[in-house]
Amino acid sequence: MAKTILITGASSGLGAGMAREFAQKGYNLAICARRIERLEALKQELESQYGIQVIAKTLDVTNYDQVFEVFKAFQQDFGKLDRIIVNAGVGQGRRIGKGNFEINRATAETNFISALAQCEAAVEIFRVQNSGHLVVISSMSAVRGLPKHLSTYAASKAAVAHLAEGIRAELIDTPIKVSTIFPGYIRTELNEGAKQLPFEIDEKTGSHLLAEAIEKAPVKAYVPKWPWLPMSLAMKVLPLRIVNKLG
Repeated sequence: MAKTILITGASSGLGAGMAREFAQKGYNLAICARRIERLEALKQELESQYGIQVIAKTLDVTNYDQVFEVFKAFQQDFGKLDRIIVNAGVGQGRRIGKGNFEINRATAETNFISALAQCEAAVEIFRVQNSGHLVVISSMSAVRGLPKHLSTYAASKAAVAHLAEGIRAELIDTPIKVSTIFPGYIRTELNEGAKQLPFEIDEKTGSHLLAEAIEKAPVKAYVPKWPWLPMSLAMKVLPLRIVNKLG
């Protein structure tokens, strides 16, 4: 029987890209996001192309009750969820102390508290099943504090990486696996207006590399591995003035 993957934030960008990659590998998919019309179009595309089962549901991850309801509903629809990818997030953020607290608060809340709700809902299901693979999408920006518009974003992604590691520690002697993924700069709808980013790759390449990394169920993965694995080591020890240039 085909395995099932739940992906949040699947209506565009890396969420939709990963859905295409995993559909190609023969997985059934539970896809959710706020924009149902985009999900329905993706569902039709993947079902007709790959002959898999796709169920789409509306989910706003900042509605915490809805997170639990939708995850449970997917679990009932498929009977089992083999992998849950906590992907939904926002790339907003503003300089600290410039009067944009509300934007930064929303960024922190969506990228961390909403991720916490998704992890809670996922692990609840996996504990009952006594199996499953939780995948948390963090960011290379989580490795160090970053300046300008990235300060809150980087902090929220660092928080989510620590959360994933804590869950891994909790479940270390169980059949439940936990992976933290640190993507580098991948050009998507989320950052299409941004300037040229260091070592950036396109969405299709990024989605393919993410799916390949996730399939191996690693404890941690930096995507793409080159240059971000060595960069992750360098970023931890380089002076902040040099790390600043990555922002």
